[in-house]
Amino acid sequence: MVRAETSPTARALLTLELIQGSPGISAERLADKLGVSERAARRYVAILREAEIPIESERGPYGGYRVGRGLRLPPLMFSATEALGLVMAVLDGHHAAGDPTDPVGSGLGKIVRALPEPVAAQAEVVRQRAAAAVDRSAARPDPAVTSTLVQASVDRYRVQLDYRTEAGTEWTAQVEPWAVVVRHGRWYLLCHSHAVDAQRAYRIDRVRAVEVLADSFEAPADLDAVALLEDHLAVGWEHETEVVIAGPLELVRRCTPRAIGRLEAIDARTTRLTGSTSNPAWYAEQLAVLPAPFRVVGSEPVRRAARALGERLLAATEPPAPPQTASVSSR
Repeated sequence: MVRAETSPTARALLTLELIQGSPGISAERLADKLGVSERAARRYVAILREAEIPIESERGPYGGYRVGRGLRLPPLMFSATEALGLVMAVLDGHHAAGDPTDPVGSGLGKIVRALPEPVAAQAEVVRQRAAAAVDRSAARPDPAVTSTLVQASVDRYRVQLDYRTEAGTEWTAQVEPWAVVVRHGRWYLLCHSHAVDAQRAYRIDRVRAVEVLADSFEAPADLDAVALLEDHLAVGWEHETEVVIAGPLELVRRCTPRAIGRLEAIDARTTRLTGSTSNPAWYAEQLAVLPAPFRVVGSEPVRRAARALGERLLAATEPPAPPQTASVSSR
């Protein structure tokens, strides 16, 4: 509810915000949101119209208020790189908000300059003075590269990537950019690679350059990009493994990360997990959180890693050794 002492101008602005957020809102609902009578709500709509804001209304059971064409927005413009940089900052945290040379810092500076002076002053103090701990595990891609890939996936144009792997190998390939997916602070390009004629997922922070090509493509129908990425990250690695879990499929599925493999029911009480990994120790740690007993029946490296993890955990439960006492010798 809006407080009674709120000024008519403030109520009119709130009325505009409610109409913009809920096109077709009725006078009754508008009045309820404002905490006033329907007559007062209509008066605030009249104030907006007197200010030459095009508020349209429709009669009938499904009628209501909406903002018509011709409403002028404030002269605040973002480049695609700045806009995407702000989205990325919201999704995974960005620590260059005070740097005017950074896309996020530049875009945020424009917002601050468009704010009323009292609000802008406080926002600027926070922007410049707040200290954020560096997330050393974060991998933030270049907003310009990411923006180009997002637009190419929307427009359905192939792209050429210059890529550098974690090991330092560099290569160039043409791909169909199906979708950009954010997963656990990592930005991935889910695509079809023409070089190997197969689905691939590439880390966008490792894309050194991107060029949009003239060739168009059709993405798979009913594409579930997140699920497809999770499935892709679980296959094709060095150590293929199979795990038999003593638990029903539905229970196991709720507690198993999709990135470690695919699940299928063996019977009503047993589930099979098949996957692959390049890091057996990490894979064993993921298995340790399963809510039921399990047995690794494939991949000797994963078995050794699970055994080592178990021994380390058992050692942690051993009571401390008694203190050593020095012996005293006599002449």
